[in-house]
Amino acid sequence: MNEHSPARGARIKDVARIAGVSTATVSRTLSNPDIVSEDTRKAVLAAVDQTGYSVNLSARHLRQQRTGGILALAPNLANPFFSEILSGISDVLRGAGLNLIVGDTSVNDDARVRLVDYANRARCDGLIVLDGSLEPEVFTRSQCPPVVQACEWITGLPAPRVFADNEAGAELVVDHLAGLGHRRIGRVSGPPSNSLTRSRDAGFRRGLERHGLAADVVIEGDFSLASGQAAAERLCASDDRPTAIFCDNDEMACGLMGALRRAGLRVPDDLSVVGFDDIELSRHLTPALTTVHQPRKTIGLRAAEILLERIEGRAVPEETRVPVSLCPRDSTAAPPG
Repeated sequence: MNEHSPARGARIKDVARIAGVSTATVSRTLSNPDIVSEDTRKAVLAAVDQTGYSVNLSARHLRQQRTGGILALAPNLANPFFSEILSGISDVLRGAGLNLIVGDTSVNDDARVRLVDYANRARCDGLIVLDGSLEPEVFTRSQCPPVVQACEWITGLPAPRVFADNEAGAELVVDHLAGLGHRRIGRVSGPPSNSLTRSRDAGFRRGLERHGLAADVVIEGDFSLASGQAAAERLCASDDRPTAIFCDNDEMACGLMGALRRAGLRVPDDLSVVGFDDIELSRHLTPALTTVHQPRKTIGLRAAEILLERIEGRAVPEETRVPVSLCPRDSTAAPPG
């Protein structure tokens, strides 16, 4: 089987003849363009365009003893948060001629065990892990291919991490609410063991301290709509609630706002609400949700790029922190009274 297959009769020697180089140079250019000069690369690619020649990726993967697939493990594909990240990953892999395989880790224990069995060089060339709750031992076995962590990260796993600046985002929330005049700011957190929860907690508390404030109330959630609804029920049952609430993600904020409205409380007149993530739904709520925007597609793109660099044996940064920004919308206003 040849690495390069003919398209409309074109052969590798036709490309070499038109480009004025050897067939070996054509092969090197198409397999690893960084090792040839720019002039050579341009000449070969122009000849490829002229002849309609195409690369047989299956043959290349076989020659390189690779599968041609990258596995991404995400904790709940029903959550719209992950769609843009996976889109960014897919864009990079498509350009590299690789397939994206996606596994949902929010399954029963037996299925989860079978899923992590795919963390094997015989099944995939690399992994992008978006679930910080997995055991690090799964990815430190000798048969595991290169790993990159995205969004969340696993304590004790020495693999590169690509994530939004969660601490800075939480500080932006406090700055915004304090700037509106809020002095009693509560929070609906994610699970305490989650890496995102810990980072956002650190930024939240640092922001409060800078403004001379203390957390008014912290309600533990699990990033779901249901936990946002449960938090609203607790707030409604209190006679002494805060004037603003920061939710660790948009999904909990959506659940919170819906339950508050059903209970007769108005957002932001009675209670200001802020989320984190800027999912598509957040701007279509009534009122539109003030939230922290994290460029999820950029996270996916960078995670995939770093993984490809690792697969090629290149040095990569241990940590890549992607900047975030605040999106002020209608769910926040000055405190009542």
